[in-house]
Amino acid sequence: MSGVHSNLSGNQRRKMRSAARLYAVQALFQMEHSSQSLDFVRIEFLNYRFGETYDGEQMEDGDIDHFTRILEDSVNYQAKIDQQTDRALVAKWPLGRIDPTLRALFRAAGAEFRDTSIPPKVVIKEYVDVAAAFFPDGKEPSFVNAVLDHMGREERASEF
Repeated sequence: MSGVHSNLSGNQRRKMRSAARLYAVQALFQMEHSSQSLDFVRIEFLNYRFGETYDGEQMEDGDIDHFTRILEDSVNYQAKIDQQTDRALVAKWPLGRIDPTLRALFRAAGAEFRDTSIPPKVVIKEYVDVAAAFFPDGKEPSFVNAVLDHMGREERASEF
């Protein structure tokens, strides 16, 4: 963790990581739909979203290092992550038929499963919370939980 975060409480660091995850899902969604580069979208988020005010509401500051790592790993390992996601989905629902927000979420979570410093159950819980933020009244959080549980067990079986 960078020195910028060394004076923050553990709770504040967790909040910043959670915000970074939400921003990462939004950024991956934007990259897919706009064909904008990782660097362009990353800079846009860092300059115009982290800690900014939208419609009178203050946005959270995110953990910049964590956000960047999620984006880079999501892009660098996208084919592997997408294959893992496909294996976790039922045959009639290939990744291409999944809601694009969920596709971005699975890519971000798949990237975090690669980071052995974060327990897989924490990754699952965090992204179920992200799904609940995007789909507050739907069944998506339960669906995300099931898919990520499968992906996490495949990637890091010994930790379950």
